[in-house]
Amino acid sequence: MAGTKRRKNIMAINPAKFETAQLVVYLILLPMLAVMILPILYIVFTAFKPMGELFAYPPKFITTNPTGDNFRKLFEATENTLFPLSIYLFNSIVSTLIVVGAGIFISVAAAYVLSKKSFRGRNLIFKLNTLSMMFVPTAVSIPRYLVIKQVGLLDTFWANVIPMLAMPVGIFLVKQFVDQLPNELVESARIDGATDYGILFKIVMPLVKPALATVAILLFQNSWNSMEASNLFINTESLKTFAFYMNSLSNSGNGVAGMGMAAAAALLMFIPNVVLFILMQSRVMSTMSYSGLK
Repeated sequence: MAGTKRRKNIMAINPAKFETAQLVVYLILLPMLAVMILPILYIVFTAFKPMGELFAYPPKFITTNPTGDNFRKLFEATENTLFPLSIYLFNSIVSTLIVVGAGIFISVAAAYVLSKKSFRGRNLIFKLNTLSMMFVPTAVSIPRYLVIKQVGLLDTFWANVIPMLAMPVGIFLVKQFVDQLPNELVESARIDGATDYGILFKIVMPLVKPALATVAILLFQNSWNSMEASNLFINTESLKTFAFYMNSLSNSGNGVAGMGMAAAAALLMFIPNVVLFILMQSRVMSTMSYSGLK
């Protein structure tokens, strides 16, 4: 009887067919969806607007005469720069790949230690990590600059990488998954002679793939879209990133005339983020279901 009642409750919450009661849910979700998707659509439409529609009053949300002139002007502007676009793109690709790979390892290794190792100060370290998630990036800009200067990373390629590796939310997310792994599983592996690195790579990482996928997306977005290092830490033009390059080109126009180039650049920067999220969305949803973030 209890099992039958439970199945009925599940069916009531998530019915197999459309029910009138679901209209309330749609009425709540649709305005939220509109608020989230309209800015993205605006960037897409603006990127393809001709000059006449950019200056139109009242402004048009949807373009009626789409054109690729904004992209053409953007790429024409790349021909007048000191260094070719490929250098900036190469810097962003390499630095992003390093950040994603190293950031995933740091997050899962720290989560494993904080979850499965017993040592004095473990809870304090995790609380400090959680507390650091509440700081806005602007609040740590000056301390971060002083650290980068002190360790000798100013005006080096690694200034694009090292600051991006500090991601407290990644440790927090992965730890929620590692906490759910039975301690007996880890102890059994240790009795069989597995080292901590063996446990980490062969047991922990395969079992927390959803969390790692989410961390990879966050790391990718932070690194790919970052202009902080290029603006604050790096003076050598050939070491700067693609995001900085696109932003500089899009700001070369004046007022409304530069909006089209800015929208085209924003769309080019946005596409890789969307593609990566679509490829990993199922794992991201799993992370949100099982982690502490609801």
